[in-house]
Amino acid sequence: MRTSNSIKRVTEYFKRYGLAETVKRAGQGARRALFANRMVVYCCDLTMTPLKPVNIPESMSIERVRSERELRSKDREVITSFWNPDLAQRNVQDRFQKGATLWLIRSGEAMAGYGWTIQGQPISPYYFPILPGDVQFFDFLVFPKFRGRAIQWLLTACIFQTLKGEGVSRAFADTHEWNKAQLASFKMTTFRPIGMVRTITLLGRSFMTWSEMETGKARTTNATHRAAPTVVRHHER
Repeated sequence: MRTSNSIKRVTEYFKRYGLAETVKRAGQGARRALFANRMVVYCCDLTMTPLKPVNIPESMSIERVRSERELRSKDREVITSFWNPDLAQRNVQDRFQKGATLWLIRSGEAMAGYGWTIQGQPISPYYFPILPGDVQFFDFLVFPKFRGRAIQWLLTACIFQTLKGEGVSRAFADTHEWNKAQLASFKMTTFRPIGMVRTITLLGRSFMTWSEMETGKARTTNATHRAAPTVVRHHER
């Protein structure tokens, strides 16, 4: 499944941008995989973190979508047409079936971005247990036209306010260490880095090296799950 999805992504990228850009992107991906393939993991303890009131501009609005049935067809089209429609359609269906929530942020009538959360379990095998009072943030995206306006910060801050009011205790998220834009976005929020993870898969088993931010010490753990997408990334394309 992972190989099939990768091939589809490459094919879609080739259709959109041509051979030269595809080769350039492949080279970039190879360098990242070899030299910058760790994930930075973030946490926000909502029980201990004071949250400042969030003022949503009059031109902006945020919508919470809890099920596939609630997702309007035009919103689905915007989300799935941005990148690899076939895979995106399956992702939307799969995430709602697993109990994930979709958050949409609009500027006027236009969708500026979106993000997913899921409570009490990870969307796919994760680095450590997700407890009933925990929420995972994943796959946040701000559309190119709206980048540079702190859209992701606003959406994240509003989600924090809502979840804290509902009694959620902790929120987790992660991003690639090479994703400078995402690292900068996280600095604006109340998320704080807690560690870096490198995952290696051998003979169908996943092994993780965890480096704590506070101590810099690393330890290797034999993951308890079979080879699978270790985590659905929290990223901005």
